Amino acid sequence: MNHYATQKSLSEAVDGGGLLVVAQWEAKPGEADKVAGILDRFLPDAQREDGVKLFLISRAKDNPAQFLFYELFRDEAAFKAHQESAHFKTWIADQALPLLAKRERAQYGML
Repeated sequence: MNHYATQKSLSEAVDGGGLLVVAQWEAKPGEADKVAGILDRFLPDAQREDGVKLFLISRAKDNPAQFLFYELFRDEAAFKAHQESAHFKTWIADQALPLLAKRERAQYGML
């Protein structure tokens, strides 16, 4: 995954706050590289969404089956639109989620 979310600075991305979503995934045994490939195709579309201020996905160095998402949306409506997007439904809901052993998400408000 060599795509990074921004053509703006980090301070510009977080300016005005927003809804921060942090997710942790763990792929089922033998599925990590397939999950990484799906995420690699998904990420550019997610980063171009109108309400996305920052969208990063990382893969753990010590356990390549683990992935960390750091997503900053303009607001709750932008997050909802993200989950309703065609690329989310195709890449995440239909293809990636069945390959996971674990998925956790938490939402935060910016300070």
